Amino acid sequence: MPEPCRGAGTKCRGYTWTSYEGATVMSEAMAPTYRPGERLLIERTDAGEIRRGDVVLVDVPDRYQGAPVLQRVIGLGGDHVVCCDGGRITVNGEPVDEPYVMRGEVNPGAGEYDVTVPDGRLFLLGDHRANSRDSRFFLGEQSGSVAASGEHGRVQDDSTVPVVSAALGILGLVMTLVGTGLGIGAYVAGRRARRPVGAVPPWPSA
Repeated sequence: MPEPCRGAGTKCRGYTWTSYEGATVMSEAMAPTYRPGERLLIERTDAGEIRRGDVVLVDVPDRYQGAPVLQRVIGLGGDHVVCCDGGRITVNGEPVDEPYVMRGEVNPGAGEYDVTVPDGRLFLLGDHRANSRDSRFFLGEQSGSVAASGEHGRVQDDSTVPVVSAALGILGLVMTLVGTGLGIGAYVAGRRARRPVGAVPPWPSA
């Protein structure tokens, strides 16, 4: 059996039998949806399964010192994302209802933007917009998007947690990765999750 991965930023291999990773949030970037200390369950998914509104763990090799980040999918490949008309983000011309966002400005610290997400990529934002270094700050790099192929998976709901938690505990799996908000890390290792806030209508159809 392969040794557990050790050390921040380590890419783990040898555990492809399981469809899950554990994550312990250590950043305010996704507050109020997820706060530091919360344990999440990440369900591994193919890039084609990702939906707008999903919260995903994704590798971004050319950002955050190569550490993975936990952020929300706002736009998929081909989507036209604009901020901010009347204080709301629009996707393909439709305003997005975002009750999960931390109260305050929708786009603090970043200018307005009008981008089309390249095919095979994702436009990501943190829920705590004042404390998340996300796609808004990299607009010169393929419209701020990240490669969908780099996603580990999306935050899973509670329904599968007991069985998966037991399996991870019995086998002693520990997976350590790092996620970054605005210079604040998120360490991946844990065992259980809480139900995430999913996509809230009206999300434009793909």
